[in-house]
Amino acid sequence: MSAADGPREERARRTVDRDILRLAIPSLGALIAEPMFLLVDSSFIARVSTTSLAGLGLASTVLTTIVGLAIFLAYSTTAAVARAFGAGRHREAISRGIDACWLALLVGVLSTLGLLLAGEPLLDAFGPSPEVLAEGLVYLQISAWGLPAMLAVQAATGLVRGLQDAKLPLIVAVGGALANIPLNAVLIFGLDLGIAGSAIGTIVCQWGMALVLLGVIVRRALDEQIPLGLNVSNLVAVGRDAVPMFVRTLGLRVVVITATVVATRLGDVQLAAHQLATTVFAMLSLALDSLAIAGQALTGRYLGASDPRTVHAVTRRLMLWGVLGGAVVSVILLAGSYVLPELFTPDPAVQESLRAALWVLVITQPIAGYVFVLDGVLMGAGDAPYLAKVGSVIALAIMPGAALVAWWMPAGPLGLAMLWLACNFLFMVLRAVSLGLRVRTDAWMRLGG
Repeated sequence: MSAADGPREERARRTVDRDILRLAIPSLGALIAEPMFLLVDSSFIARVSTTSLAGLGLASTVLTTIVGLAIFLAYSTTAAVARAFGAGRHREAISRGIDACWLALLVGVLSTLGLLLAGEPLLDAFGPSPEVLAEGLVYLQISAWGLPAMLAVQAATGLVRGLQDAKLPLIVAVGGALANIPLNAVLIFGLDLGIAGSAIGTIVCQWGMALVLLGVIVRRALDEQIPLGLNVSNLVAVGRDAVPMFVRTLGLRVVVITATVVATRLGDVQLAAHQLATTVFAMLSLALDSLAIAGQALTGRYLGASDPRTVHAVTRRLMLWGVLGGAVVSVILLAGSYVLPELFTPDPAVQESLRAALWVLVITQPIAGYVFVLDGVLMGAGDAPYLAKVGSVIALAIMPGAALVAWWMPAGPLGLAMLWLACNFLFMVLRAVSLGLRVRTDAWMRLGG
């Protein structure tokens, strides 16, 4: 190595760090704001009744499954737009994002109709008590009307981030989350609407966010004279390209649904605690996922620009930051585990079970940080077929542990702790191994636009 190589590499490392932070910091704020909707709902509804909170847990599992399965609208869009942007084809980048927004609205409308028709049997399949089923059905049928907006926000956010702009999604997400707090308070307690008020407040905020993002995209498209109309052939192409990402996400949601089914069998108290722990996990996951979003956008951009060296540099830095970020989150969560349960619910039994689940999350976070960043890098590279294959295998691999907990049915906090060890800790370990082996090769890299 020559004398000039050291300073040159140091400058390159600083450039990579700046690029990561420029995307990750605003994304962190936006991603933390997103689960605040469910966190606020859970916190308010916990003060209505434990039955209502358990019903919210069931309904939110169905809703987040649909939204989670459609996450390809954000992730695939970010990767495709970033690759075209990196190759210098800016009009194509925006056009691909517009096609994704149309697909999001269509999928959202179909999902709404599906939940209105089949919402009750879906919830009943979890085996809840009649009281919990009734509360969950109210929340589900009202919230279903917000699905087109939720999915449109995902696609529009993917487009904006693919263009290397993480600030606009931050502004929109924080604005929606802040508006949701007083609106829910008024509807739930002021107007005494209970769980129905929670659902109404959330969909109002989601539609407001969608209209803001879509309005910005429409204005930019008009400025650059990019067609806004629905193109069926483009829509089909976007959907076909997203199939592997859908399969990958389906594997993740199977694990989430399995955990909820087992928690339901453990009892209403454990189900309520599981709902709160899932909400905390969602917030922590999305916080760590800010680095993954930076990985998606930068990997797509530099692969589009045929720059594998920078892609490797980005990957190395993200792996380090992911583990360190997870360790920091673990320390914060450990301290929070002694405070959060009392803040979320007045029920001592729910508090004890929630604390047990949070302790499992404490030991999982460094592994999760590593998993999330590599997941983002491979998604940005368009390596969704590999993610789909290993995701399906790993989802099957954790089923014996979940089945054991369902058969054993340990009471109280032990039951929920065992469930989270089976469906969260082990799941993350297996994903870390599969992703780590993949990035040790160059098989996932495809250069050019």
